[in-house]
Amino acid sequence: MEAVAAGASEKVYFNPFDAAFRANPYPSYAALRSKPPRTLKLFMPIVMVSRYADVVAVLQDQRFSADPKALLVNEGYEHVHGMLTALLVDPPIHTRIRRAVSRDFTPKRIQELEPRIREITRRLLDRIERQGTFDVIADLADPLPTIVLSELFGVPGDDYPRFKAWSDLITASVHIMPGLPLPEPISVAFTELRAYFSELAERKRRKPQGDLLSALVMQEDAERLTSEELLDFVIMQLLAGTDTTTNTMGNGFLALMRHRDQLELLRREPALVTKAVEEMLRYDGPIQANARFAKEDVEVGGTLIRKGSIAFVIFASANRDPAQFPDPEKFDITRWPNPHMGFGAGIHVCLGAALARLENAVVFDETLKRFPRLRLPEPEPKLEYGEFYFLRGLTSLPLEF
Repeated sequence: MEAVAAGASEKVYFNPFDAAFRANPYPSYAALRSKPPRTLKLFMPIVMVSRYADVVAVLQDQRFSADPKALLVNEGYEHVHGMLTALLVDPPIHTRIRRAVSRDFTPKRIQELEPRIREITRRLLDRIERQGTFDVIADLADPLPTIVLSELFGVPGDDYPRFKAWSDLITASVHIMPGLPLPEPISVAFTELRAYFSELAERKRRKPQGDLLSALVMQEDAERLTSEELLDFVIMQLLAGTDTTTNTMGNGFLALMRHRDQLELLRREPALVTKAVEEMLRYDGPIQANARFAKEDVEVGGTLIRKGSIAFVIFASANRDPAQFPDPEKFDITRWPNPHMGFGAGIHVCLGAALARLENAVVFDETLKRFPRLRLPEPEPKLEYGEFYFLRGLTSLPLEF
C-alpha cells in the first residue's frame, strides 16, 4: 500500500498491515511531511495530512466532521457508531455531551485518585518482585488502567475478568477491513457489554454510590445524558482509556530503556516525571492518527481536499515535525514547552488525558524507585506492535531488574 502525491510520481511506503512498518513508521512520516498532503485511494479518497500546522488546520476547521456516521461503512457497526458518537459527534451535540460529563469528570476528582493509583501500582510491583520476572505490558501496563477505570465507574472487582474479555473482543473489531460484516462473537460482546452497563447503571440509579457512574445517572438538569448517550460514553471511556494508557506506559518504558542518559536523569531528578510523560506522548505516543470527513471542498497545505474525502490526520507525524519541535528525533525529558498531540487535539482531545497522565506519572515514579537497575535484556528481544495501526502499542516488553 503506497500513498501517491497528487500529480507526482514519488511514492511513500505506507502499509499499516506490515509489521515492519508498524515497528517504525517514522521514516515514512518524514517522507510524507516533505511534500504537500498526499492522496491514498482505497474505498474512498483519503488525504494523508502529516505536517503539524496542517493537522492543526484540519482539526480546527468546522468544514471537517468527526462524526463516525460519515466514516463507518461496515455492516453491523451500529454499536461502534453509538460509542464513537459519544466522543466524536460534531457540535452542538458534542458540546452538550462534553459539558454534561465534564462536570463530574473533573481534574479535582482525578487528582483525588492519586493515593489509590499508587496503592494499586505498589501492589502490582510487589507481585512482580515476588515472581522475579517483569513484562511491562502483562504485569503492569495492562492491568493497572483496567482496575483504575473500573473502580472510577463503580464496576465491581469480581467483574473485571468479564469486562477485560469483552474489551479484547471489541478492540479486535477495528482490525476488520471496510465492507466486511462484524463477526458474531464481536457483535455478541457489544450486546453483552451494553446489557451489563445498562443493568449496572440502573443499580446505581436506585442506590447511588461515590463513583462516576452514579454521579452521571443522578444528573437531573436539561443537559443530562440520555440513557443511550450515558452507556456509549461510559463504555467508550473504559475501552479507550485502558488501551491508550497501556500503550503510553509500554512505549514510554521502551524509550527510557533505549535512552539510558534520560533514564539516569529521571532517576536523579524524579520531579521531571511530569515532563518525561509529556515527552513520551510526543516521541512515541499511543494514538497514531484519526480521520475527519470533508463536508465541502477545503484547501489544506496547498492541497485541495474534495468534499466527501477523508482527511487522515497523522498525530504521530505532527509530533516529529521539525517545523514545530527542535531536534524532533531526540528523546528529551526536559523538553518544554511540548505542545504534542499524543492524545489528539482540538475539541475532541481525549477526555481521559488527565487521568492517563496521572497514571503514567505514578507508574514511572514508583517503578524506577522500586527497581533501580531496570533494563532491557541483552541481546534486546524482538519486539512486536499490536495489529491495530491507530493505537500504537507493544504486545510485550520484558525487562530485567
